[in-house]
Amino acid sequence: MILVAILFIVLGVLVKNGKAYNLIAGYNTLSPEEKAKVDIKGISVVFRNAMFGMAVIIAAGSLLSYWLGDPAIEWYGLIIAVVIGVPYLLVKANSDKYKKEEIE
Repeated sequence: MILVAILFIVLGVLVKNGKAYNLIAGYNTLSPEEKAKVDIKGISVVFRNAMFGMAVIIAAGSLLSYWLGDPAIEWYGLIIAVVIGVPYLLVKANSDKYKKEEIE
């Protein structure tokens, strides 16, 4: 499960620092006009923070599982990370905060 946490960290770094915006669902299907209306740098920060947060929860679950000797805790950590992280990511990234205002 630690590999999943590492994968989430790598994805967060790729999107934010590597500018791999095509990993963000739906962004690569937008037209150039629609892409210009989106603050992709702001969304990439949200994506990175969500991936890092989920990685921390998964890693904590893995370490707690190892420490207590109960393998089920590892899966609880993964489930908690996904149940909290995915809705946070969807709600935050789709908020009006990351839509650029049009200047007329």
